[in-house]
Amino acid sequence: MDERDWEEFKAKLKRKTEIDLDLYKAPQMQRRIMNLARRNGYDKYSAYFDKVVQDKDDFAAFIEYLTINVSEFFRTPDKFAKLETDVIPELMKRSSRLNIWSAGCSIGAEPYSLAMILNDMTPNTRHRILATDLDIEILGKAKAGVYNENELKAMSEARKSKYFTRQGVKYAVSPDIKQRIEFKRHNLLKDPFETGFDLILCRNVVIYFTEEAKDQLYANFFKALKPGGILFVGATEAILNFRKLGYTSYQPFFYQKPF
Repeated sequence: MDERDWEEFKAKLKRKTEIDLDLYKAPQMQRRIMNLARRNGYDKYSAYFDKVVQDKDDFAAFIEYLTINVSEFFRTPDKFAKLETDVIPELMKRSSRLNIWSAGCSIGAEPYSLAMILNDMTPNTRHRILATDLDIEILGKAKAGVYNENELKAMSEARKSKYFTRQGVKYAVSPDIKQRIEFKRHNLLKDPFETGFDLILCRNVVIYFTEEAKDQLYANFFKALKPGGILFVGATEAILNFRKLGYTSYQPFFYQKPF
């Protein structure tokens, strides 16, 4: 690998997008990006960047590929069931109106899933759900709230009929659920965090982060949670050093900030 080419590519990407690849695992990202470059006829990172940046749609697709925007409603249904039966009822014992953050929300499936759960549990309460992502284009899809059948595969038919309208082969989330989500662009590795959250979800986001970047992120989430608040991570993202970071284990993949 040409180290100078990689460094030039990283610098161009950071100037253009604020994505700092020094906070990601280099071998995995190099392999991922070079595979894409070669599929498009390039064997240099920087040359591929110069080409893809010329077309808005191509560049949006590249950033989506880079930031791994794969999601679906109620992803890992057994964990979402725990959220519904155990975690949220526990949190609502202390606060009738929850402040929730879906960090790295991708196409919006996660925050909309939360809004549906909360509407079913407390139909007369409007909780706050903040949904953030680095990728502006993917936030646009999240705000539009239109999905294919595969993205809804883990959802019950009852919820699908209650909260979606069929549009040809697509499904549009109901306006009532859409207006319950506050979408914002946010860089988890750079931007300041709000505080006072009852629940933070950061699932399937940190797969290529360095261990140092992960630790810093989880430390920042710890500060952002209320005492007793809970962090919910992905099914392959167990935090092995959670005690060192100050958390206690609430359930597998759920970590609590002590009171």
